[in-house]
Amino acid sequence: MKPLVSASDAANSTEPAAAPGQALVIRGGRPLTGRVDVKGAKNLATKAMVAALLGESESVLRDVPEISDVNVVRSLLEVHGVRVDDEGDGVLRLDPSGAVSAHMEEIDAHAGASRIPILFCGPLLHLLGEAFIPDLGGCRIGDRPIDFHLDALRSFGAVVEKLPSGIRLSAPEGGLTGANIELPYPSVGATEQVLLTAVRAKGTTELRNAAIEPEIMDLIAVLQKMGAIISYEPNRVIFIEGVDRLEGYDHRCIFDRNEAASWACAALATDGDIFVAGAKQQEMLTFLNVYRKAGGSFDIQEDGIRFRRGEALKPVVVETDVHPGFMTDWQQPLIVALTQAAGTSVVHETVYENRLGFTQALNKMGADIVVHPHGFASPERRVPRRELEQAAVINGPTPLHGADVVVPDLRGGYSYVIAALAAEGESIVRNIGIIRRGYEKILDKLTALGADFDVLG
Repeated sequence: MKPLVSASDAANSTEPAAAPGQALVIRGGRPLTGRVDVKGAKNLATKAMVAALLGESESVLRDVPEISDVNVVRSLLEVHGVRVDDEGDGVLRLDPSGAVSAHMEEIDAHAGASRIPILFCGPLLHLLGEAFIPDLGGCRIGDRPIDFHLDALRSFGAVVEKLPSGIRLSAPEGGLTGANIELPYPSVGATEQVLLTAVRAKGTTELRNAAIEPEIMDLIAVLQKMGAIISYEPNRVIFIEGVDRLEGYDHRCIFDRNEAASWACAALATDGDIFVAGAKQQEMLTFLNVYRKAGGSFDIQEDGIRFRRGEALKPVVVETDVHPGFMTDWQQPLIVALTQAAGTSVVHETVYENRLGFTQALNKMGADIVVHPHGFASPERRVPRRELEQAAVINGPTPLHGADVVVPDLRGGYSYVIAALAAEGESIVRNIGIIRRGYEKILDKLTALGADFDVLG
């Protein structure tokens, strides 16, 4: 296979969108050093774009990352008649004044593998009285049931009709009304669904067992700028008083803490030194504690955080959890670094039931990782066990070597890239287009950090 784009070529031009079938040929064994800039969080930017549907005037969203998930939401908004203007430098202007219903086929075609369409339901039910959800895709990291979403929408009075092609929803005569809702699990997506629906529903909504991630708090800030009345209590209870109308917003996205943690783990795995511009301490406290325990070092600066390996890597025990716990999105790149720690590390995955499948490829590269498909109890556990949980036991250090691997999902795919950069020899990482769902200009950033790679396809 002949490389079509070299690392130097990528650095000298605007990075093209990677096709899903593209591959990277990576020559590893060198530290990643330099600076990367992180923009707005994928998990806020896409939801704030949906929120623009609720306004009666234009909205302006700043620090929007150039990632494929943003492009999917933009396409879905445009299908529904929203005008989206890219003003450059991460600024989008969204005008919902021409919003209309869209055909099922159009929604399905533009949604692709994204699960974002489910969050259009509340705003569209208020705006148009109906909404449609196609078969939903997303990363193959386990079941992400939409029952939480549908149950919440039913609580507001929505009528749900399941069709062979998807799910049609309609608002009752008189519109949606506030509800008392308790989530069985503090789901981020379901919390976003309730917020985006309750702000225009008649009456007050009380949401119990809500997610309280920083991106949720930032979405609340967006909605408050639009005229919403939202308050929250420390026991995961959120109150939303419905209002008759909302205006547009002008908002700068919170930084992407998932991307920041990914580059931090890359510094740890490759024995590098990376300054992540835009990263902030407050939203990463839990990650920084684990990073330090694992032997990492960091310097908090006004405009970012510098990450590097401070000493020999040490084994750690980690349990993923909802905020303020250790994020599930952080464990995959961390596991790559833990393959180089002297001793036995354990990662308990309690959020998704199939997020440790990516470790098979790491074992192919020389790692010693054993996955316990049903998890296991231990005296040190603090997060309540869940029926779906798994656990990975990582024995190290084990030298990594090059291999031919296929990207399974967003975070797992990034982890393969970092493993290949830490490994001796040449690796091929296939299907890299998935990584662009959440990592802006990743080829440019790898080049800036001194990575040695070529692009195939």
